[in-house]
Amino acid sequence: MTYHPKSDFLNVMTERGYLADCTDYQGLDEALVKGVVPAYIGYDATAASLHVGHLLNIMMLRWLQKCGHKPITLMGGGTTKVGDPSFRAEERPLLTPEKIDENIAGMKQVFARYLTYGDGPSDAIMLNNAEWLDGLNYLDFLRDIGRHFSVNRMLSFESVKSRLDREQSLSFLEFNYMILQAYDFLEIYRRHGCLLQMGGSDQWGNIVNGIDLTRRVLDREIYGLTSPLLTTSDGRKMGKSASGAVWLNAAMLSPYEFWQFWRNTTDADVGRFLKLYTDLPVAECDRLGALAGSEINQAKIVLANEVTALLHGAEASAAAEATAREVFEKGGVGDDLPTLKVTAAEAAEGLGIVQLFVRAGLAASGKDAKRLIQEGGARLNDEPVTDAGLRLGASHLAEPVKLTAGKKRHALVVLD
Repeated sequence: MTYHPKSDFLNVMTERGYLADCTDYQGLDEALVKGVVPAYIGYDATAASLHVGHLLNIMMLRWLQKCGHKPITLMGGGTTKVGDPSFRAEERPLLTPEKIDENIAGMKQVFARYLTYGDGPSDAIMLNNAEWLDGLNYLDFLRDIGRHFSVNRMLSFESVKSRLDREQSLSFLEFNYMILQAYDFLEIYRRHGCLLQMGGSDQWGNIVNGIDLTRRVLDREIYGLTSPLLTTSDGRKMGKSASGAVWLNAAMLSPYEFWQFWRNTTDADVGRFLKLYTDLPVAECDRLGALAGSEINQAKIVLANEVTALLHGAEASAAAEATAREVFEKGGVGDDLPTLKVTAAEAAEGLGIVQLFVRAGLAASGKDAKRLIQEGGARLNDEPVTDAGLRLGASHLAEPVKLTAGKKRHALVVLD
């Protein structure tokens, strides 16, 4: 970016690595300098919790508020009924209104950890697009909004083109999604003076549509800003772990497992992740990221502590670190380890070691668990497991049993 921003917010976005693209750097910068800018990010309610993939954008809203502007978290109670087709190979399963409301309730818990909600000029607000989408009259909407969209142009967007090029069906329902998202931006501008929509770079086309629509309907200028789609230094999509999505709700992933995810960051990613996922000053992030040899492990612990404290609180973060030290340094059993409870009846019948690794979340499938054992990566109470046919009975389970996959992933098996 050749433009040098004057506003605190664009400086933070640039310096910390949040910025992929912006529809008008100078125009947005001037608006940010002039006064409080309301900005929103939309979250469709497709699951009961947000995951690590959402955290980058939540941090952008956090910095927006720290710089004196107003974050808006938009819950997609309406758009979830359609489903965003962007870069997806197939249509999303449709959810019932009840399930959507339930998911929104689960997602709300996370935002309050990062943002301050209230009635002040820079306090965050939460909206639900069902408020204006559910009551739309189809014919009025087609006439007032649909006429501003060119199908030729919609077909040229990469998210749509990639589906059509692979000759995968794109339903008319999904095709409407980008019109609804554009309409969201127009409505939030009308209702709350929202000047900026942010999102991942896969949302660029949808964001630009909202800006064009607002210009055509209201003759007003609003802005879009996107963040890079993050991959780890070894090419994996950020937010996926060996055992699946890294959820942000403690009920779906324990603070200890969340802490471990960050502790296991690849050396090359530590400095970048400190800038993106913590509030630490940039100079400190650079210093920690430049540590070499075994010292980089201290930087990873700082990363894990800072990110976990933001989401789950300082106490949960300290407990996770203490458990990790207990497990790794003393070979003991920490209080905070993920725990699989088995019944006395199951123990009496005997439980296969392969089944236990799968149920404890240390292996994705029986095949995966067998391969782990064959490759010498499975341990039982810190002793290597060599027999995939091993069964544990009531006598083995009289005391808690520790399972280990690789060097860093552990779980306890206890009798319920």
